[in-house]
Amino acid sequence: MPDPGGARAMLAGSVLRPLWLDSPRRPAPRPALTGADDGLAVPLVIVGGGFTGLWAAVRAKERDPARGVLLLEADRIAEHATGRNGGFCEASLTHGEANGRQRWPEEYDELERLGLRNLDEIAATIERHGIDCGFDRSGTLAVATRPHEVAALEPDVAGFLAAGEVRRVVDSPTYLGGRVSRDDCATLDPARLAWGLARVAEGLGVRIAEQTPVADVRTERGRVVVSTPHAQVHADQVVLATNVFRPLLRRLRLSIVPVYDYVLATEPLTAAQLGEIGWTDRVGISDTGNQFHYYRLTPDDRILWGGYDAVYHYGRSVDAGHEDRPATFETLARHFAETFPQLAGVRFTHRWAGAIDTCTRFCAFFGVTRGRRVAYATGFTGLGVGASRFGADVMLDLLAGADTERTRLRMVRTRPVPFPPEPLAWLGIQLTRWSLAHEDATGRRNLWLRLLDRLGLGFDS
Repeated sequence: MPDPGGARAMLAGSVLRPLWLDSPRRPAPRPALTGADDGLAVPLVIVGGGFTGLWAAVRAKERDPARGVLLLEADRIAEHATGRNGGFCEASLTHGEANGRQRWPEEYDELERLGLRNLDEIAATIERHGIDCGFDRSGTLAVATRPHEVAALEPDVAGFLAAGEVRRVVDSPTYLGGRVSRDDCATLDPARLAWGLARVAEGLGVRIAEQTPVADVRTERGRVVVSTPHAQVHADQVVLATNVFRPLLRRLRLSIVPVYDYVLATEPLTAAQLGEIGWTDRVGISDTGNQFHYYRLTPDDRILWGGYDAVYHYGRSVDAGHEDRPATFETLARHFAETFPQLAGVRFTHRWAGAIDTCTRFCAFFGVTRGRRVAYATGFTGLGVGASRFGADVMLDLLAGADTERTRLRMVRTRPVPFPPEPLAWLGIQLTRWSLAHEDATGRRNLWLRLLDRLGLGFDS
């Protein structure tokens, strides 16, 4: 098969391993629960050790230092989505302004304020506890690479960058326009943030057990029984932070689908190579297509390059076998070469994939059940690095029965329309992916996409 642009050569020698997890800083695994823990009673159990669960643990202890908290992680901290994303920590709680204004126009300004405050508080936590995660609030650059995409960047509004101007920020022959946003996004090393949050949580008195999957959560005599392979834990309240994995609550099982996102990382670039593309401002970049790329510089001057090909596997399958997808990695490598032809000869050292918890409204939803004993947050659709902290506070508010500015939001009080069961889910998602690719190529939304728009439904990563 032809290999235009030498994509296979660029990928030769790369390892199938997330860059962030390929680090000597990775902590040793924490002990699992054992039979000696059977019957353990804890005021609050958190299921899931990604960002949502870690923030819930930290925030619970910050609210009530005396409260006992146990966090259960089925694998290792940061092993899945938390350690596999691009490290963009966005202020948006709504997957962007357009989605937020369309769904909650009457409260969008409040959602924007809360999102910016949430990002400020993440920054404050990182500084206060000395978490070394490369937090850099340089902002983002949105670029148009097709003529019909330029209009979305509002050329008549102050701040728009024409082709020549955007290429002075970062130089790619594909850029036709751009817009920089400075305060609403940071880049960071997500695994190091997670490891830092785990350290902070333990310093506050949280117990973390890794390699401890939860099979079932049930109520019994006014308490919640959390079943693990070697111990049953009795909790007053439970936070469910399992996100992309099969929900422990049956009511949520059609509400999300797992979508695989694929990422590459180059070898570290020299100062001369960075000079070739003029990337001296460490702004993160994304293009404005439906099938969009996101990319940024890492602290050691690699280019992390991901996105574009969001892949759903039949039956809501989450499996390590989905992570090595040569056709997708080669597509990403070709797109990189087209974007930065000045970097001919640069190789990729890492390739990986991770599953995203997608819902039909493109952003997280929340709830509480079992007599205010069990709370959940899921469906972050790619924005969990930042929005997970907000989600943790929402869950703790709901468990407390508190009337807060968060729980009063219609965004918090409503749920997305579920996806259909199979085979309709697979058929609908494939048709939607094809239609989105068609819109990227032509600039026109077809009948299927217009129908989804009217129904307030969608599919994204």
